Amino acid sequence: MREISDIDIQFVKSVGEKRGKVLRQHGIETLEDLLYLLPRRYLDRTTVKPIRDLRDGEEATIVGKVLSQQVLRGRKERFIALVGDGSGFIQCVWFHSIKIWKQIFAPGETFAFYGKVGYFNGLQMVHPEYDRIGEGGEWQNINTGAIIPLYPSSEPLGKVGLDSRGLRRLIRKVLPQYAEMIHEVLPEDILRRQNLVPLRQALQEIHIPEKMQTLQRARTRLIFDEFFYFQLTLALRRRYYRNLAKSVPFGDVGERTRKLIDKLPFELTNAQKRVLREIWADLKRDVPMNRLLQGDVGSGKTMVAIISMLLAIENGYQAAIMAPTEILAEQHYLTIYGFFEELGMKVDLLVGRLKAKERREILARIGAGETQVVIGTHALIQQDVAFQRLGLVVIDEQHRFGVLQRQALQQKGYLPHVLVMTATPIPRTLSMTLYGDLDVSVLDELPAGRKPIRTVWRSSAKRRDVYEFVRDELVQSAQAYIVFPLVEESEKIDLRAATETYEKVKHGFFGEFEVGLLHGRMTSEEKESVMQRFKAGEMQLLVATTVIEVGVDVPNATIMVIEHAERFGLTQLHQLRGRVGRGEKPSICILIAETPLSSESRRRISTLCETTDGFKIAEVDLELRGPGEYFGTRQHGMPEFKVANLVAHGPILEKARAEAFRLAEDHARLNETLEKARRFKSFRRFQENLELAQIG
Repeated sequence: MREISDIDIQFVKSVGEKRGKVLRQHGIETLEDLLYLLPRRYLDRTTVKPIRDLRDGEEATIVGKVLSQQVLRGRKERFIALVGDGSGFIQCVWFHSIKIWKQIFAPGETFAFYGKVGYFNGLQMVHPEYDRIGEGGEWQNINTGAIIPLYPSSEPLGKVGLDSRGLRRLIRKVLPQYAEMIHEVLPEDILRRQNLVPLRQALQEIHIPEKMQTLQRARTRLIFDEFFYFQLTLALRRRYYRNLAKSVPFGDVGERTRKLIDKLPFELTNAQKRVLREIWADLKRDVPMNRLLQGDVGSGKTMVAIISMLLAIENGYQAAIMAPTEILAEQHYLTIYGFFEELGMKVDLLVGRLKAKERREILARIGAGETQVVIGTHALIQQDVAFQRLGLVVIDEQHRFGVLQRQALQQKGYLPHVLVMTATPIPRTLSMTLYGDLDVSVLDELPAGRKPIRTVWRSSAKRRDVYEFVRDELVQSAQAYIVFPLVEESEKIDLRAATETYEKVKHGFFGEFEVGLLHGRMTSEEKESVMQRFKAGEMQLLVATTVIEVGVDVPNATIMVIEHAERFGLTQLHQLRGRVGRGEKPSICILIAETPLSSESRRRISTLCETTDGFKIAEVDLELRGPGEYFGTRQHGMPEFKVANLVAHGPILEKARAEAFRLAEDHARLNETLEKARRFKSFRRFQENLELAQIG
């Protein structure tokens, strides 16, 4: 039975070798790829307005013919295309790149234009979006109610007649010719329960929609498919670990674990106790634990990890913790070393900056089993790192790693137990996508005595008032941070700004106090010295870059001043705010921002001032930035959906997940569905992305 995935693109009718070569350069290698080249938007007759009905200030779509073009010279050179539709005229205006616009908007060509209508010597649109529509039948169809799909194209595609119009013609011709090769994947009962149209119908309606309702129905089916395929890979992975993979159970709670808990200078929260019970229940089984620990800043995740690692060690195994940055790894090392040294256990720090001899010595101790706990960065997953008996893997700030990196560390042992942690609250849709194969524990309680953090924002014109407030608080024995952004694109400028401010406040405004400077280019010893002095109260003010975003714990620090707050992401602002409010004293976070603020910056800052709920903040951040950039960089393992959107389509994701996990437990129907699904590139892509070699 031939499938659309079996047909090479150049052998598709009306394509040929020349077009096939260009399509292949754009990732379209098979008929399946062509049919899944979805329109980027649509022109609906009801959204197209006659030019005579346009009003100043509105956003609208018009369709008309380019009647003439001209270039006006002057202080600002501009290109003007005069467009008419039989009801009136409008000028479409572009600045710069005049030669390009002259080539594109040739008189006689018909285009759709979308933009904001203005009025200057007549109606005009400045830099509108545009699509070449073409004359003939398609122009007539717009006036008789058709919905016109507009496809993504490029200059090379256009040169072989596959601009948006050419792709539209090609796909309309191909669909009926190859319709019999579009075979259903989903079981009939899933289609019925979820009220989904058959796949063949969905592809027909996504490319040739009769009305907006049928278009939405088609989109829903394709969105469901993408989510379903990905969730099925997660369900199979989870089934593998739960039903097939065998790990070593940790059955003993030793004396050192009890001694550590008894000697803690604080009481574990009820949430920490609950999570430790969940972890302990996992560790006692002969199935490898795969658990995500979510906890807002200051909720006590590190202590949960320490006790979990101690359970592994007391059962004769090694533990490893991987952090995304050297400074966070170093901070973990200092904390964990302090606890484990008293208990007579060896802890090593493995990071990239080590000298060759020091690294060889540490690797030898790890390989011989002399080191019970190894803390490090990506250096842990390098090929020459070999453990004697790795039993527990802890990955901190998991969102900064990818699925493959997590697996690389797991492969250092024989199916070790895995605990992944994040201080970044994760919206439900992202959690189901990134961590859908994991069990989830949430630390939803802060230690007793913690006071909520008050957050305010001030314009940069009020900086002196802010600094005077900070100085008054320092006189009362408080400690404070002043934090500067440090982003890759302007790292040298940002670092200079932090350093210059440090010099100014140290010898000027805060001259009577001990002021420290902390940034990522300092040596490990320098950073450790500064942090120890600040934590001991020998420094009252710390000027820093974002190296203090996670992992720094100074209970007496009650003031966080964030300079250029408009340049930070919302989640990062929340993380920075979490460096204060860690003791029993009231704390304040002051955001200093350059005005005027963009609408997005204003929303970020106002959200932070209104709530300290990390999950509410995460939802807003996901909405603002989108899933691909939610964590600052697109991580490996994050699926790239063509039509599905985690922000907009959460309810469909939940339904697809429920069906996928139900199917994963029905072995007979599962195998039949997998056989069909594996014919589709999108399913194979998700499988490969997660390295699911064990499943099926």
